[in-house]
Amino acid sequence: MDATPFKLNIKQKASELGFFYCGFSKAEFLEEEASKLESWLNQNYHGKMSYMSNHFDLRLDPRKLVPGAKSVISLLFNYSPKDRQKDPDAPKISKYAYGEDYHFIIKERLFELFDYTKSLIGDIDGRVFVDSAPVMDKVWAQKSGLGWIGKNTNLIHPREGSFFFIAEMIIDVQFEPDGPIKDYCGTCTKCIDECPTDAILEPYLIDGSKCISYLTIELKDEIIPSEFKDKMDNWAFGCDVCQDVCPWNRFSKPSNESRFQNPKLLNLSKKEWEDLSKEFYDELFKKSAVKRTKYAGLKRNLKFIDFGKNSEM
Repeated sequence: MDATPFKLNIKQKASELGFFYCGFSKAEFLEEEASKLESWLNQNYHGKMSYMSNHFDLRLDPRKLVPGAKSVISLLFNYSPKDRQKDPDAPKISKYAYGEDYHFIIKERLFELFDYTKSLIGDIDGRVFVDSAPVMDKVWAQKSGLGWIGKNTNLIHPREGSFFFIAEMIIDVQFEPDGPIKDYCGTCTKCIDECPTDAILEPYLIDGSKCISYLTIELKDEIIPSEFKDKMDNWAFGCDVCQDVCPWNRFSKPSNESRFQNPKLLNLSKKEWEDLSKEFYDELFKKSAVKRTKYAGLKRNLKFIDFGKNSEM
């Protein structure tokens, strides 16, 4: 069936649930992205993120994730913070990890939206995703008209910037697709020029193994490679530099989701970070995405920041 008449209802419900944009695209094989992904993997730009080379076919065709899928519904959820870390000398945490783990918060809304869509249309089959499966979320959001993929490889919305999470519903119902929008990066190269580790090799191409987010989160080695000494820009978990310098983020607005802000974390001083105990870590990051790096990983990152500043170990 053609469920296009229900698009407006679904977009309105998504807005009520806190998603500030919702777009529709046709579920199909991503032919253009296939060669790009293969080349990126062959260059080892994924570093030790072995999962990136797994499920290659699933990444490129949502119909393999959801048999019979006809549509990908992409959604954006704002996380731009109202408040920032208070101590300018404290180790920096990426803004998306200031509060509770977004996976749980957004999944709740996605299931509610899926149930609503089912009540509208009838017996449908599908799955919901938020950065938790081999889904090329930025590509689908771009196809759905929710922005363009910028030179820093992040999705950028012309009225909201890029401080948002991307989620999807992949379902077996057909909708009229929303077309993509233009790329408005123009001649700007701020993200490339300001990347502390030169991870953005050229416009639209990033060496993930050089990215500070990779080094502080994905890399599980006991030691961060010494080549990144003095280049970590005081980041202990993640990195926002290429977004902070992006001119389009002057349009980002503070999120209304209070669970994305943890005042205790934002108020931590540099000294408190240095003295971080396992017990306090467990309490502070109980529901946080920071738990991905574990206590030992975070302490490794903090030690490396000091190593980078002082040029000694």
